[in-house]
Amino acid sequence: MSSATEWASLVELVERVVGEEALLPSVLAGVRAMVREVALLPPADMAGHTRALIFAATRALADRRGPSEAELSFVEDLAVTRARQGVPVEAVLGAIHIAERAIWARAREIAPAVGVGPELLLDARELYGDWAEAVRFRLITAHRAVAADRGRRDDERDEAILRRLLEGGSAAALAAAEAGLPVTGGLWTLVARAADLRAAAALERVLREQPPVSCARIDGLLVAVLARPPASRVGRAGPTAGLAGPVEPEELPVARRLALDALAAAESSGRTGVVHIAEVPALVALAGRPDLAEVLAERHRQAWHVLGVNAAPVASAVSAWLEADRDVNAAAEKLFVHPNTVRNRVQRFAAVTGVDPATTFGAVDAWWLCRTWLARP
Repeated sequence: MSSATEWASLVELVERVVGEEALLPSVLAGVRAMVREVALLPPADMAGHTRALIFAATRALADRRGPSEAELSFVEDLAVTRARQGVPVEAVLGAIHIAERAIWARAREIAPAVGVGPELLLDARELYGDWAEAVRFRLITAHRAVAADRGRRDDERDEAILRRLLEGGSAAALAAAEAGLPVTGGLWTLVARAADLRAAAALERVLREQPPVSCARIDGLLVAVLARPPASRVGRAGPTAGLAGPVEPEELPVARRLALDALAAAESSGRTGVVHIAEVPALVALAGRPDLAEVLAERHRQAWHVLGVNAAPVASAVSAWLEADRDVNAAAEKLFVHPNTVRNRVQRFAAVTGVDPATTFGAVDAWWLCRTWLARP
């Protein structure tokens, strides 16, 4: 066991080492060069935490003890800070290890000059090892606790920011800046159903590969605000989605409504992938006038009764034929019927209603009428 005098000389050695003006900058330079994950942290941040850890370790050596609760609380704060900065715990431990090696290497260099022998230095190193082990355990525990909770908090933060974006006005511009989205130049809004959790999760993963993006599940929908149109692979990643934009942040409520309209129009016409509102304006316009749809259905109420049990098959054939750009074979394949069956049903519809689906406006009226018929219980 070392005497009090010997231990005092050892503490003086350690204090001399950590007090060298050039040591801390040299240690930080080595850490930043060897641990890529901390290289982008502010130098003042790293210097402050490193200096505090060195001071705590020196005090523990002087008192020949393990870490105090106050020192461990500081370690927890460091772990939480680094976890929230996205620095992996392995990188934090690696940075501390590099700093430790540099300090003890310097202590071995000057120990003979101040009368500290190798055995005393080894005693100190072992005591420091016990102190450091407790510190590492608390750091790992605190960092993992933050990491485990991080996904939930990130989701909550994303949802909160997204809701503010969708409020529009000045609040949306501030929320866009917070999310890293451009406040000028236009934003895009995407909406998809979130009922299929696996498909929605796949779509969300691909969307997040195109930052900056704010994405969350709101009221049964997967909603995203993007800085640019989604990449083509987004359309292959999950469910059908409606898209609107570009708009300024203040206009995001309108964009969300238009994206939802595009989604409904895509679903009603059997389209898949990402569908921009500009691709389905007529369908959206028709769907937005249920009053006119009722007028149209009432106008042809007698035709529905004349068709009787064949009314729904006829309406399905006309809809499929028009949605297939009047391709009889494609419509027949979709309906699992013979092409002649499609032709006969289209002709029957025209004869009973007096609407010619082969003409431009007749096709619009025919599709609208058939979709209205089919939507009825």
